[in-house]
Amino acid sequence: MPPQAHQSQQANNAWRVLFLLFLANVFNFFDRAVPSIVMEPIRLEWSLSDFQVGMLGTAFTIVYAVAGIPLGRMADSGSRKKIMGAGLLLWSGLTAVNGAVQGFWGFLLARMGVGIGEASYGPAANSLIGDMFPANRRARAMGIFMMGLPVGLLLAFFTTGAIVQAFDSWRAPFFIAAVPGIILALFIFMIREPARGAAEVVVTHNAPIAQPMRKILATPTMWWLMLAGLCYNFATYANTSFMVPMLQRYFGLELTQASMSVGVIVGVTGLFALPAGGWLADRLHERVRNGRLLFGGVSLLLTSVFTGVALMAGQIDAGLFVGLFALGWVFAYNFYTCVYTAVQDVVEPRLRATAMALFFAGLYLLGGGLGPVMVGGLSDYFAQQAMLNAGVSQMSEAFRALGLHSAMYLVPVAMALTGLFLLIAMRTFSRDAQRMAQSAHSSGAL
Repeated sequence: MPPQAHQSQQANNAWRVLFLLFLANVFNFFDRAVPSIVMEPIRLEWSLSDFQVGMLGTAFTIVYAVAGIPLGRMADSGSRKKIMGAGLLLWSGLTAVNGAVQGFWGFLLARMGVGIGEASYGPAANSLIGDMFPANRRARAMGIFMMGLPVGLLLAFFTTGAIVQAFDSWRAPFFIAAVPGIILALFIFMIREPARGAAEVVVTHNAPIAQPMRKILATPTMWWLMLAGLCYNFATYANTSFMVPMLQRYFGLELTQASMSVGVIVGVTGLFALPAGGWLADRLHERVRNGRLLFGGVSLLLTSVFTGVALMAGQIDAGLFVGLFALGWVFAYNFYTCVYTAVQDVVEPRLRATAMALFFAGLYLLGGGLGPVMVGGLSDYFAQQAMLNAGVSQMSEAFRALGLHSAMYLVPVAMALTGLFLLIAMRTFSRDAQRMAQSAHSSGAL
């Protein structure tokens, strides 16, 4: 089939589609956050250990990672809007199922199903953004898209506690969370998709690429970005899974207080960090080829410093703890605008959904999958040690509070490693981005 020529331009419907993608991302992270917010009443009702609590998050992320690879390949060759719409229907419906199950294993299986539905979304959405916006505007577009993360988390953490109180049940938020996603899926199905590579100054071919995985993994920068993503998701998923329980146990906050505090940490911070970070990242990209990665690496090192200081301060005022942790999370959000765009810069348009699926596999399979279960296992271990050191044989909530607080030190450690890997990725980025551009132009530049 003959190649198709495209001028480097922004799609006419780019902002309308981006708004729909943003809304779907809001419900993506809203649904994802609800279990961690109501986990303490679930733990007490079903007598779960912190390791079992961590298993719920790990099972979700493992399925998410594994399912994302074939779904990413489908998004590179098929209809992205159909894949995203079907996934949205699936994860919204199974979120409602989570509210109906009567035990741990039923809840676990439903969360795994939600993981399959959500795995369909990220690679296809990132591929669409890459085809709608030219390179010099992608960080800003990605910043707006990823605003769905803090907005979704903010809505979840600010409303879930009130919903639980209003209905006197931890099950109610799951039913309410399912409704908007089902409605939005109908609009996703009506998106008008751009051509592959529509925002590039290249001639793109519709012929399939042989050995796509091998070609992606032959790019050195991808390995460093995946290592950075692994550490980042380890920290963020551990934090999201256990921060509400830690504030309840260690600082004595009620569910609504604890959930709203975490809403400030992971939600409010992103409302200004993502658009500001996207703008700064694009400005740096215009001046320095690997400026985005420098910005991201330094940002994540600062996240490690502020979150580490907050934990080392011990039982300080809860407001001060939340403020320090939130300041760290302001810098953490620069990961998305810097790293997601870097993946698109080193991978040609026809492989972007596959590359993002592979990238997400590392993030979630080894990062998000290990974070909750490792922190949960360490929490149980440190709680046991605290009990033995106290010379008693009965586990109490006070020991569980100490154990969880100690285990949470893994968060700043993982954030520091994220920053380090991003700084290392700077060494290979310029060369890989140039190679991608040459590969794209070799098919016939305009």
